[in-house]
Amino acid sequence: MRASSAISSRMPFLSLSFFALSRATSLQKKVDSNYIEVPKKPWRVILRYKENVVDVDYSQSIDVPADNSHSDWNLCFEPPVASSVGFWVGYRGTGFSYSKSLTKNAGRYYSISSTGAKYGFNFRLRRFKTQDGHFTGKDYENGQVTYELDEDVTLAAPVWIRSVYINGYYVFNGRRYSQAAAYNQSVIQRRSAGSLLLGATWYQSSFDYADIANAFFMVIGHGISRIKVHQANLGLGYGFNWVPLRGLVVNVMAMPTVSVYNRVKAYKYETNYDTSDIQPVDDFGEWNPETRRWANGKTHKSIGMLNGEGGNQFDYWDAEPEVDYSMLRLNLDLRLGIAYNWKNCFIGTQAQYNNFHYKNDHCKVNIYDAYARLAFGVRL
Repeated sequence: MRASSAISSRMPFLSLSFFALSRATSLQKKVDSNYIEVPKKPWRVILRYKENVVDVDYSQSIDVPADNSHSDWNLCFEPPVASSVGFWVGYRGTGFSYSKSLTKNAGRYYSISSTGAKYGFNFRLRRFKTQDGHFTGKDYENGQVTYELDEDVTLAAPVWIRSVYINGYYVFNGRRYSQAAAYNQSVIQRRSAGSLLLGATWYQSSFDYADIANAFFMVIGHGISRIKVHQANLGLGYGFNWVPLRGLVVNVMAMPTVSVYNRVKAYKYETNYDTSDIQPVDDFGEWNPETRRWANGKTHKSIGMLNGEGGNQFDYWDAEPEVDYSMLRLNLDLRLGIAYNWKNCFIGTQAQYNNFHYKNDHCKVNIYDAYARLAFGVRL
């Protein structure tokens, strides 16, 4: 009875060990052992230090056909570099990471990843708000620059920026090339090799400055207060693992992608101000919110008079959202990874750069997202 009880109590451990061994054996059958080594210990615990950088450029144009003039302006947001420390725990190529930000006002960042001999998957979510930006603008008349502005600005209310990035790729030469060898060290690259990669990306983001305190930018921006984008991309790229010495691998991967689905929805406010020329305050009188007209019968007053005498009398209401569909937006995914393995330990550094852009008839948004990471891990 005692022997039976002892065997029974060890069954969970034996079952888990058998499962790990079968997974390792299955993975070994899928790769060329002369090029890729599958470690016997499947679990990994990794400590990470990471820095993430985001740059958002928001551009608009205003045309005034009556006097052959127009204005171009750009509002750039660069939140603080998001430094964080955290850990990653995973079995073979699948794992979960958690990190704690070391930077104030840098927002929140989450990620999940999984890799195999023939595939890779990555999920990232970023959310932050900021009131600090950089504004540049130019006025033109008859094609000539008449006025320029270039200065740092603080918005009256925060701008919220959210993004979700889901990426998957297929490795054509999975028997000899492993993307995971440089990025999460689930396997070890023993010889140099490369492969074509087929990738798919789903990207969605929102750019929101709908607080009415930011009315000035809404008026000069065709009433737009919030933009949402949904974008599906397909791409063909190439990755290469260089192994200059045992245990060391250097990976470079580049994948241009083209959007096959691109939906941009712009939410708008209509206001009682516009970009017309400044006129005497007395010409307008009081604003009537029921008729939505000034006392002189006009529907709009110049934005240049917003803070002038006579009070603001600012009014706004929801307008019909605009939805645009377009295709063939070119985006870019660049990655660099270096890892060194010894015994059951490893160190690595990785960097990734992504660029997404979208536009409608009135505005254009470019988002640049990059990170660099330093890691130390052990196999268990």
